[in-house]
Amino acid sequence: MSSTDRPTVEDVMSAPLETISKDATVREATQQMREKDINALVVKTTPRAIISSTDVLDAVAEGRDTAELQVADVMTTDVETATPDLYMEEVAAMMTTYGIKHLPVVDDGYVGMVSSTDVTAHLS
Repeated sequence: MSSTDRPTVEDVMSAPLETISKDATVREATQQMREKDINALVVKTTPRAIISSTDVLDAVAEGRDTAELQVADVMTTDVETATPDLYMEEVAAMMTTYGIKHLPVVDDGYVGMVSSTDVTAHLS
């Protein structure tokens, strides 16, 4: 397979990117994820952050009230990112190394999201 035949992040990423405010409630975040049938939202903050279904599950398991809890209280910060030109094999290695399931895609700004499901679908 030549390098031109290898899928890149840009070929498989989800776009447009779904985002949420750090001030939104966790319940609002879960409702948005459910409506869009996705498992993570980018939180436009510095440093970069996301809220994922895993973050929500952790909060619920701890007995926290998701109707009152803000995204900022449970989001994952300093997230790893990918660029659109990375090959899927490189993304798979990053996800394995860092133990993550979602990578925001950045090219100057946010442009999309790539998930472990995307990687699996394109490498199998």
